[in-house]
Amino acid sequence: MARSDDLYELPSGLPVPEDDGTCAHLTGMRMPSVPLPSTGGSLVDIARLRGRTVAYCYPRTGRPNEESPTGWNDIPGARGCTPQSCAFRDHFHDLRELGINEVYGVSTQDTQYQQEAVNRLHLPFDLLSDEQLKLASALKLPTFKVEGMTLIKRLTLIVHNGVIEHVFYPVFPPDSNAPAIVHWLVERTTGH
Repeated sequence: MARSDDLYELPSGLPVPEDDGTCAHLTGMRMPSVPLPSTGGSLVDIARLRGRTVAYCYPRTGRPNEESPTGWNDIPGARGCTPQSCAFRDHFHDLRELGINEVYGVSTQDTQYQQEAVNRLHLPFDLLSDEQLKLASALKLPTFKVEGMTLIKRLTLIVHNGVIEHVFYPVFPPDSNAPAIVHWLVERTTGH
């Protein structure tokens, strides 16, 4: 069964998420040590990584053969996880050239579910599963509930040597996130 919409495109008229202040406490915070299972088969503890890491948190990727949760497009910031991941894929080398050591996507979906997305989207980086909401709880990340699932709101952390250096929140449209980080890195490098 195919979806009734295009998973890879953002429909027009999506509600724009507003900054509700739920990420204001994150900048300057030390990452908690929370090892998460990765689609690469290892446990990744972002707190222990050296250099700069991009960790983009997203609610959930869909699949071409299943519909989104009921009312998904009406939840501000929910739609667009696939376009966001594809943008990180397409800007991966730019990010690496600008000094990003690692890129990870983080969601509450289990590793097996995430592995399908990595393979289908040809992602050159791993996805991390926060299925138990351990990282979300430790960082007090904003979440929302839909159809019995607790999902992380879309946000991106730039972590430098275990400290959150910058937070992108809210992120909209989702596919603009990776280019915005490239721009932020260029500004930091060139000073303008």
